[in-house]
Amino acid sequence: MTKAQKYFNAIKDKRVAFIGVGVSHTDLIKVFLSKGINCVICDKREEDEFDPMLIEDFRAKGCEFSLGENYLDELFNCDIVFRTPGMYYNDPVLTKARKQGVVITSEMETFFDLCPCKTYALTGSDGKTTTTTLVSEFLKSEGKRVHLGGNIGKALLPLVETISETDVAVCELSSFQLISMRESPDVAGITNIRPNHLNVHGTMEEYTLAKCNILDHQNAYSRAVLSFDDEVTHGLEDRVRGDLAWFSIKEKPDNGAFLREDGMLCYNERGKVTEYVHMKDIKIPGMHNVEDYLTAIAMTYGEVKPENVAKIAREFGGVEHRIEFVRELDGVKYYNNSIASSPTRVLACLAAFDQKQIMIQGGSDKGVSFEPMAAPICDKVKVLILMGQTKDKIRAAVEAAPNFKGSGLKIITVKDMAEAVRTAREYAEEGDIVSLTPACASFDMYRMFEDRGRHFKQLVNELS
Repeated sequence: MTKAQKYFNAIKDKRVAFIGVGVSHTDLIKVFLSKGINCVICDKREEDEFDPMLIEDFRAKGCEFSLGENYLDELFNCDIVFRTPGMYYNDPVLTKARKQGVVITSEMETFFDLCPCKTYALTGSDGKTTTTTLVSEFLKSEGKRVHLGGNIGKALLPLVETISETDVAVCELSSFQLISMRESPDVAGITNIRPNHLNVHGTMEEYTLAKCNILDHQNAYSRAVLSFDDEVTHGLEDRVRGDLAWFSIKEKPDNGAFLREDGMLCYNERGKVTEYVHMKDIKIPGMHNVEDYLTAIAMTYGEVKPENVAKIAREFGGVEHRIEFVRELDGVKYYNNSIASSPTRVLACLAAFDQKQIMIQGGSDKGVSFEPMAAPICDKVKVLILMGQTKDKIRAAVEAAPNFKGSGLKIITVKDMAEAVRTAREYAEEGDIVSLTPACASFDMYRMFEDRGRHFKQLVNELS
């Protein structure tokens, strides 16, 4: 009997609550119901806001519902609670339930407990989705059966009984997922740690410690990959229990991936240097993508042939919403960079192109300062189009930059995405680049950053 089978048998008589019914929990609830487990859906939405077919299907299978304003009250009558990453682990209601003996867990946390195969996982403030995808593609190129999950791909816990020991699981993990995890992957990577999500975590210390859970529970046979160039991750060396590999675009580490002076991406294994691919052969633009390749090389060193990495570099066109080329119209190129929900991601987009951009920004406030991107915007943006909750805060930061006067930067405020795209079209000239690079989360106007990016793409594709 597998560990997963033992788990499901052990909780057959338990009452299990699921906070929120997103894509991952929908599949998970179906699996739990198929095992005959008593399930309760807790969601702040009212019943008329759900797909009626979904409600009907779950009810027919014996599922209970706790909906609306007091949806969390039912947690205290349950044995196990699966929270979504969007439900803060240290929420007072969850904390109270935990102190009363209720098990508080999550899909990803339980998956790591039960997964029978080797695990690779990445976290970081920026770059983790592209890097996670690259690790997955690298391993696929060697014939591995790869299960991609976490913040990318699909929920893996519903599939755990179908995963064999010879497979690999590759996961992207956010601070919201990691904050409660007490099991780390076999191969862990941290791309960087920069101020983000402080509106939820409150302090940089809590945010950083949440990220550190990806390292803190590894064993001596594990591997950890850290940025040599990022000040915070560089300081995590002493937390690593197993093999430590660095990645760097500035230095040649004793053990790790690095960018050689001639532009070649290499790996140095304590004096033995292996060449992989030249940076000019990487299809997706920007030095941040060079860093992503170096991270993925460090995470899969010894398992993936250099020629396979080089082939992927020449062919891989990037991940949706990450400086994603949308179309060229009248000599103007439009890029969807909706993932760029922090100032550091804005800096990466500014560095990805040699020319000034027309940039659309603004969204919901994550409590992060916009000052670090203000001066670079004055240098590398010709028209800044602002919308959303943070429009005035971004304007104030940019106008306070020492190089704002004399920069020629024009700042325009609009009411929504449709007006932003129309305004960009109006000001764009042949040869220009327009990017949606918001610097903010999307929740003031959109459910998720993906919805924001797809709306932008739709509007751009409708231009004539």
